[in-house]
Amino acid sequence: MLSGGLDSATALAIARSEGFGAYAISFRYGQRHSIELESARNVAGAIGVEQHLIVDIDLRSVGGSALTDNIDVPRDRTAEDLSAGIPVTYVPARNTIFLSLALAFAEVLEAGDLFLGANAIDYSGYPDCRPEYLRAFEALANLATRAAVEGRRLRVHAPLLERGKGEIVRLAIDLGVDLAQTLSCYDPTPAGAPCGACDACVLRRRGFEDAGVPDPGNLPPDRGRG
Repeated sequence: MLSGGLDSATALAIARSEGFGAYAISFRYGQRHSIELESARNVAGAIGVEQHLIVDIDLRSVGGSALTDNIDVPRDRTAEDLSAGIPVTYVPARNTIFLSLALAFAEVLEAGDLFLGANAIDYSGYPDCRPEYLRAFEALANLATRAAVEGRRLRVHAPLLERGKGEIVRLAIDLGVDLAQTLSCYDPTPAGAPCGACDACVLRRRGFEDAGVPDPGNLPPDRGRG
């Protein structure tokens, strides 16, 4: 599952480093930051995938999130704010929907491994990024698919689950990920410049600060993307 952000790009690089032949899946779901798909294409091309599938599914019809509805994206939230409750950028059931489609793609490919960049440390309170959720989805995958019934066990890999953002940045650099290609912003400008103030931008900035390296990609609007 490839969004074009720091975490999913690193998860893809990990899969490739472990010898997996990678097939990427991304989603155009009515998100206000759909420009992230440009980053996903660039990352997929740079790291090397067998196929990059972009699935259209319009979650604006459901709404209920600042990413898919007429709700303001929170900005300049403090560390205390980030750790309190579930933010309005949570998209109802998004990972369940995305993982289900990725699971369907895996069945068609006769693949047994799903990788995603979920993180349980710097995850902004999203309930579908928790370890227990991912274990539950893996259990579902091994009950609800023809592949599993016929004896091919399916596994959900979240290699960044217990890693802090600084550690993820350092790992991405070690794996040769071109971080200038990645975008982590919930409300970028039409030109693709990150806002610099939403939760995703704040968490990313904190990660690069913790890693002690400059961010080559997620630059604020007055500086371009670099």
